[in-house]
Amino acid sequence: MQQPYFDAKTLLRIKDLPLAIKTLAQGFLHGAHASQRRGVGVEFSQFRSYEPGDELSKIDWKLFARSDKYFVREAERESEVNVWLVLDCSESMLQQSTPITRQNPEKSSIIGQWNKLDYAGYLAATIAYLAQKQGDAVGFLALSGEKKQQVAALPGERHWQKLLLALTQLKASGTFPDTQAILTLLGAVRKNGLVVVISDFHQLNDELLTLTAKLSNRHTDVVAFHLDSDDEINFPYQGVVKFQDLETGEQRNVSTKQVRAGYLENKKRSDDALKAQLLLQNIHYFKANIDQALDQTLVEFLGIRARARARGNRQ
Repeated sequence: MQQPYFDAKTLLRIKDLPLAIKTLAQGFLHGAHASQRRGVGVEFSQFRSYEPGDELSKIDWKLFARSDKYFVREAERESEVNVWLVLDCSESMLQQSTPITRQNPEKSSIIGQWNKLDYAGYLAATIAYLAQKQGDAVGFLALSGEKKQQVAALPGERHWQKLLLALTQLKASGTFPDTQAILTLLGAVRKNGLVVVISDFHQLNDELLTLTAKLSNRHTDVVAFHLDSDDEINFPYQGVVKFQDLETGEQRNVSTKQVRAGYLENKKRSDDALKAQLLLQNIHYFKANIDQALDQTLVEFLGIRARARARGNRQ
């Protein structure tokens, strides 16, 4: 993909909205979550010599009275938070969104031209941007049948730029791997923090649900982005259409008039079952349509997270 993985329109709309992350040590959701950053926090860490620019409120005046020297109290906040982005890079993620046509002239130069993997890259990069801006360590795990790619979770803008470069190099291949084959990669992911799984959730043997079950635990807040498209949601096809499975290459000619009603019914049943299964795993489910503007998707997502945080604070 030639475009950068984030755009000004998206960042202008979401840059001031916090990622609502579950701080499980406290047992509730809040946005200004804990991290290993210097500052006045809840647990005392150490004293250090006063440096020009330090706030006067941080000076320990009792220690000054005893030593006649200025010392600043440092504290570590309660827990270190990592944000992990887990991307499905199987070949089904090459599903293309609806192309720009004369019937859809209002679509932007980006919307309508990307596939699910492109969309996942933009989404992951923007969430990573938000996370590093609030001091989080960010990493990602890209999974396909042929290649597994992992970038360690680290803080800072320079690391975010490294992560962006890795995202631009992602390629789809094969099917989603069996969870047993990637268990060694999951150890770093299952820590205090937020895990964002981005996938179309097309699976043969529930391998994605097996993965999410492994990730979900009392130390980790897991969000599942289920990527969809207008074509899949509405089935707008007419006449006899040849469909091809992107992962197996299998092709089938279909009379759209005969199968449309059954397809839409089965899709709704499948989507409802997926959402229910993820909720049973204590995972926040969010459906994202790649034919809708990414900035709107992120605003809706962060709004839902903020409301969930507010409910958690009231409990």
